[in-house]
Amino acid sequence: MKAYKTIDSIKGPLVFIERVKNVGYQELVQITDANGREMAGQVIALDGSTAMVQLFKDGAGLQIDGGKAVFQGEAKKFPLSPSLLGRTFDGGGKPIDGLGVLEGESQDINLGFASLPQEYRDINGAAINPFRRAEPHSYIQTGVSTIDLTNTIVKGQKIPIFSGSGLPDLQLLAQIATQAKTNEKGDKFVVVVAGMGITNDQYSYLKDELEKSGSLARTVMFVNRASDSIVERILTPRLALTASEYLAYELGYSVLTLMFDLTNYANAMREISASKNEIPGRSGYPGYMYTDLALLLERAGTVEGKEGSITQIPILTMPNDDKTHVVPDLTGYITEGQIVLNRLLHKRGITPPVDILNSLSRLKDKGQGEGKTREDHADVADQIFASLSESIRQEELALVLGRDSLTETGKKYLDFNKAYFEKFVNQGKENRDITETLQVAWDILAILPREELKKVKDDIIKKYKPEILEK
Repeated sequence: MKAYKTIDSIKGPLVFIERVKNVGYQELVQITDANGREMAGQVIALDGSTAMVQLFKDGAGLQIDGGKAVFQGEAKKFPLSPSLLGRTFDGGGKPIDGLGVLEGESQDINLGFASLPQEYRDINGAAINPFRRAEPHSYIQTGVSTIDLTNTIVKGQKIPIFSGSGLPDLQLLAQIATQAKTNEKGDKFVVVVAGMGITNDQYSYLKDELEKSGSLARTVMFVNRASDSIVERILTPRLALTASEYLAYELGYSVLTLMFDLTNYANAMREISASKNEIPGRSGYPGYMYTDLALLLERAGTVEGKEGSITQIPILTMPNDDKTHVVPDLTGYITEGQIVLNRLLHKRGITPPVDILNSLSRLKDKGQGEGKTREDHADVADQIFASLSESIRQEELALVLGRDSLTETGKKYLDFNKAYFEKFVNQGKENRDITETLQVAWDILAILPREELKKVKDDIIKKYKPEILEK
């Protein structure tokens, strides 16, 4: 460690230290002012012999005259052990659940790794090497029909939920956190949650939902509240992903990492970038934001030779419901699809208000079919999608010409449209397995004439909904 008394200036969360030598990027720094007040930070930029240190807290009131900076010689690390599950930490990695420091050994000998020691790992991990990536293939059941049927998620996928202000995105996140599982026997499934810039009410709601469902014991939470430091907001997802990597690749868990809200993270980046006087990019966000988001999101996946996996579902709020806004736009280039929440559906009281026509899972085919879900899954999903599109077209015709002007088939499509939203989408907090989801889908498809079901074959219909052929 090296100590310097050459602190030149402070600007918000940034401290400038001159005449430094052999200092590394992202190295931890301990600042102590003339009054003995201590504050931690990390090196975020080096300009010749001047180091720019980003404090983990707001530097207001810090007396730099006569103060010193001690460089730790290493980047920020987080302690990891099997007793990580069931714990809650703040955005800087400190326990906030009243259970004390993280123990080095698990308390449950039935887990099979009770003797594993505690280790410290750099939170600034790297994206998975493309040559080491294994092909995702295992289905993850969320219990939400609009996701499981037409936007199927597989282990190792990264797929965001595009939301808007006032939409029930947190409720959907809690539903997924408490219901998600795989259909593989003996699979060890856990959840890691990263809350970035969330309110106390949001944190309390999420924690209560996890406790009521009994899922808290299989969950690790990192919580950065709206009143907390924006610098810690940058650390929060990195801490969560470091924990996810340990649980997945060291302990063999199937990890579902939920991040909320990615837009708050991006806004924190923009604020810090502005304080550094960097040249802004689109909408004032830093030009390197795409790279930064990719470094986070590309830490999801499956690795050859490793039993575990990391699946990411980040939630981001689209300002003014604008999908072309820089945050959802850049995120869409990195991820394998998106799940979109619809404000009009929410106003109609439909929960969860998932818009499948604007949603997409690019890896859905990897998780559908016999041996994964059921043999009729892909055909039913395609037929629901096609029939919904046609029903919307018929609904628009009815608005212009009137219902009586439609053909009998057109009227059937209007009945299908009503049943789709009322019975299939509007499931509330009901937890449906894939068999129940497919059954509801078959029931509403049965409203339509057989000749309209061009995506499903007779032998499939005969096996799962024979009454369609009897019309």
